[in-house]
Amino acid sequence: MAHRQSAPAPDPTRRSERSRRAIYDAALALVGEVGYPKTTIEGIAARAGVGKQTIYRWWSSKADVVMEAFLDLSEQAAEAARAAGQESYALPDTGDLAADLKLVLRATVDELHDPAFEAPSRALAAEGVVNEELGRRFVAKLLEPSLQLYVDRLRSAQAAGDVRADIDPRIALELFVSPLAQRWLQYTGPISYEYTDTLVDYALNGLAPR
Repeated sequence: MAHRQSAPAPDPTRRSERSRRAIYDAALALVGEVGYPKTTIEGIAARAGVGKQTIYRWWSSKADVVMEAFLDLSEQAAEAARAAGQESYALPDTGDLAADLKLVLRATVDELHDPAFEAPSRALAAEGVVNEELGRRFVAKLLEPSLQLYVDRLRSAQAAGDVRADIDPRIALELFVSPLAQRWLQYTGPISYEYTDTLVDYALNGLAPR
């Protein structure tokens, strides 16, 4: 009598990963649809098809879920960039500072126009204005690592003699990053490649006659 081969045992790790991914997707979708304040753990659980306790077992608050989901989204984008042969952990350094900055800011424009990023990032940024704790975490976990890449590239430019040695890179980067962020957040004007290219030109060349 032949022995029936038993079915493979369920893989709890794979099941947990599926649930985690479903929770990330649900959290970001809800934040984009109804905003951060109206997004709830109960709503995320229902959308993801999991129990509330599953979420509470992994995260202590709604902010933790949403923040981790957005960090994961950013990491997925970085993985895609690495798969395409792009170095996502550094700004390009071709020796042409203006061209390198314009390239990265154009990529930022593309990201800000991407609905997958725009809705949750806009909601988190807006909530961070009135929720100081969330705002500080948003800056520390999501913004500062990116800004540090600009600092590193500007320091490289200083070493090459392309930027004055006495400038503070952390302040200098705000000349082109901050106007883009303000225009995007407050809808004060369209964001485009032409706009960010102009920001770089103004920042590097100044406004006074030469």
